[in-house]
Parts: sequence; structure tokens; C-alpha cells
Amino acid sequence: MAAANKLAVLSRSLSSRTQSVKPPIQVFGLEGRYATSLYSAASKLKQLDQVEKDLNALQGALKTSTSLRTAITSPIINKKLMANTLNKTAGELKLAPATANLLGLLAENRRLKNIDSVINAFKIIMAAHRGEVVCEVVTAKPLDSSQNKQLESALRAFLKGNQQLKITSRVDPSIIGGLIVSIGDKYVDMSIASKVKLYTDVITSSA
Repeated sequence: MAAANKLAVLSRSLSSRTQSVKPPIQVFGLEGRYATSLYSAASKLKQLDQVEKDLNALQGALKTSTSLRTAITSPIINKKLMANTLNKTAGELKLAPATANLLGLLAENRRLKNIDSVINAFKIIMAAHRGEVVCEVVTAKPLDSSQNKQLESALRAFLKGNQQLKITSRVDPSIIGGLIVSIGDKYVDMSIASKVKLYTDVITSSA
């Protein structure tokens, strides 16, 4: 079967293959729905580990391949060119059927620009599948060792049973101060920037 036809068939069959397998954690939003469908399909096909490897490779390719990035993000890209690029990528990376399925479905629904967010959502689900709880901490400046220990201690209160905490840190000066924490499916914005916006909105609405 030609690669283009294979992608189309897989795309149409996704919803029928993913009715009963639920992920270990719920991820919200558009990316969460696609990631959940992918997890369900890959579970039934016994391709979870391969799909995770595929998505890591795909994410890497997006950073290095201009043609792939253009095919996915350009709003005016020719459909034939997009299909050819996706088929070429699927062949080069030797993607599992469930992964190719995802690309086909995203292309069909004009959601390819969301692929990076979908991949990140799938990573959260897979971490939960392994008993890990993924936590991203965003701060205006790097935390020192004492602050990191205090924060890690506080975050461990969210764990259950034998779960393991997996923390990634990111510095974003635009939040001014405080921190933003995403742990599992929970999101807490304690940044100064969010408070400033809140106060600004209140003042504006009262004017």
C-alpha cells in the first residue's frame, strides 16, 4: 500500500481503534485529546514504547528540518507538498502505524501546527504510565539549591504510592517574579506577572 494511502486509512481508523483504553492521567485541551487518542491506539497495537521513540525523533526532526517545519506550520502550504513531506518523514524515521496515524489525522483536521504540544502532552501521559509525575517549574530567575530542595519537598506532597517526581525547570524573566508550576494535570500560576494582569484588568474594567 502506498504511503499516502496508508496514512489516510490509518487516519480514518483511529477513532474506531481507541474506544476503551484510558490513559493513566487526563490531559486537557486540544493537545490532550489527540495525545489520549494516540495513547489508546498505541496501547491496543502494543506500540507505546515505539511511538514514544517516534515522537522524540519527530520532535528532533522539527528542529533540524526546514522543509518539515514549513510543511507543518505554514498556513499556505500546498496539500500535495505537505503529504509528500509527511510521507518522506514517516519513511525516513520508520514511524510506527500509530504515529503515522497521528500525523494523518492532524493533517486531515488541519492541526499539524499543534504537533509539538501534542507530543508534549503524550510525554506527560507516558510518564504517568511509568509511575512518574512530570512537573515543570517556571521562575523569573534560577533557584538556588536551598530553594530547589524546599520546592521539591512541597511538590512531593502531590505524589501517591510509589510515584516518582520528575522535575524540569525553566527560566522566563517575563513572569517578573514568583513561579508557575505544572504538575501532572494541575497548573498553578503564582507569578507576579499574572497578579499584575489581574489588577490591571480590574482597574480597566472599573474605569
